[in-house]
Amino acid sequence: MKIYEVDGKKIAEEGHKYLKAALDFPEYYGENLDALYDCLSVFDGEIRIKNASYAKECILDTFDDAANDNDLLKLTII
Repeated sequence: MKIYEVDGKKIAEEGHKYLKAALDFPEYYGENLDALYDCLSVFDGEIRIKNASYAKECILDTFDDAANDNDLLKLTII
């Protein structure tokens, strides 16, 4: 299982552009919450979010919702 580490501070500063690069999302990624959920719903790997308190709650909720719906996605808040 591939592990991706993302930084809540960078999510807060750069938003979806950062997530797209950090998580290797496809070029067509729509850079919104619906697109984030869509990509995470088929994501295969572990995502570790450090400094999560800096990220918007709606983004963290989207990660959590996708992890609950996708058995291949492991989400860790560190």
